[in-house]
Amino acid sequence: MNNVESLMEFGLTRHEANLYILLVLEGNLNGYEAAKRSGISRSNAYNALAGLVDKGAAYMQEEDTIRYTPVPVEEFCSNKIRHMEKKKKELLTQLPSKRKNKGGYLTIRGEEHICDKIIQMLVSAKERAYVSIYNERLEFFREYMEEMIQNGKKVVIITNEPFDLPGAIIYLTDCQEGQIRLITDSKDVLTGEITNRYEATCLYSSNQNLVEVFKEALANEIKLLQIKKGTK
Repeated sequence: MNNVESLMEFGLTRHEANLYILLVLEGNLNGYEAAKRSGISRSNAYNALAGLVDKGAAYMQEEDTIRYTPVPVEEFCSNKIRHMEKKKKELLTQLPSKRKNKGGYLTIRGEEHICDKIIQMLVSAKERAYVSIYNERLEFFREYMEEMIQNGKKVVIITNEPFDLPGAIIYLTDCQEGQIRLITDSKDVLTGEITNRYEATCLYSSNQNLVEVFKEALANEIKLLQIKKGTK
């Protein structure tokens, strides 16, 4: 993800993100200078600069001409996160409670959304997690598995190459590169593949029948790996 797209995740439009980066590089600019140096039309540049001010990403310096200076990126991002946390608390208080999950099957598409779900499952796990995933992807979830271990929770990993995670139980096998399998607390299952960023698809469910089938398959796989390891 490039800087423009990253800034757009914080609520800026593409024009605003481009001009914010320009302001960071230049220090401060007036509307005419910003339009000329960015190649954005003057009307769009003035609108984008006004948007940056409204969204807390830039300040105005009222001199002979109005100039715009960027809010430091750490300050801007931290302010956004703080405001979002406040809104999150308000929503949790005000929105109706979610109906209890009856064990449906949910399709999750896109690499980012799948990774978000994996993180949420690891963070929410109360006792244990069994993770079967390709070694290169494991690193992305390291801090969440470390936190589980530090809190006395069990983490079992099945992967294709050695992975250094003190406290985790690790088995090595020939994993399919894009395949992901995860079960937490014998209650929630995620399974599928990440083939590329946009076409990745996984199935998530808390259906007890699927959970039991998944648990049994995983237990059998671990038994075979233990036997294989013992015969070496």
